[in-house]
Amino acid sequence: MKFYATSIPQSLPSWTTVISNQAGLIGIEINDEDPGFHSIIEELSTEIQPGVVGVKAGDLCQRISIEMVDTNEEN
Repeated sequence: MKFYATSIPQSLPSWTTVISNQAGLIGIEINDEDPGFHSIIEELSTEIQPGVVGVKAGDLCQRISIEMVDTNEEN
């Protein structure tokens, strides 16, 4: 799983890797097989809509102090 962020903390969880940093856009890859990642997912899981349980990307990014790029914003 990959995220693109505008800012990240100096210390990231062991299940994340910075894969690029160009022009203020930081690419982060998450090892979704890591047990540490799974524990965060379990902790943040909620019912997103009736019958659908998952994790909102914004909640995950907030938890690990990453400011995610919103691709839905109009430029």
